[in-house]
Amino acid sequence: MAFQLTSREQDGVLILVPSGRLIAGETLEEFRAALDAAFTAGRSRLVVDLTRVSYIDSSALGCLVVTHNQATKAGGAMALFGLSLRNLELMILTKLSTVFRLHETEIDAVNSVIPGRQSSRFDILEFVQRQRQEKPTG
Repeated sequence: MAFQLTSREQDGVLILVPSGRLIAGETLEEFRAALDAAFTAGRSRLVVDLTRVSYIDSSALGCLVVTHNQATKAGGAMALFGLSLRNLELMILTKLSTVFRLHETEIDAVNSVIPGRQSSRFDILEFVQRQRQEKPTG
């Protein structure tokens, strides 16, 4: 699957939707350019929908950390949602699950970056256990 990047807006929050492998090279440059354009336009409340991302490499993780820091410094916030079990395990192994606002649903991610809004807590352990139970054996 070739990399694609789309975006949409929900309640004034920019939602970026990458599809495919988020890896170093043209893919990551396209993603970075979209993030830079958002910051240039004064958009500091961002959500990244990772439901269609099959793989995240270390360069992409670095890009996400830089973006998180930029959003915070600009008085905004960034949240991620829709991680696959594999990508969530990557966040846990790299301890980035303690840095990023991780959510299971779009509405919780959007609410988490809007001051004064409540979002449900993402129970990582419960999510992992549920995913492993749903995974077919064979």
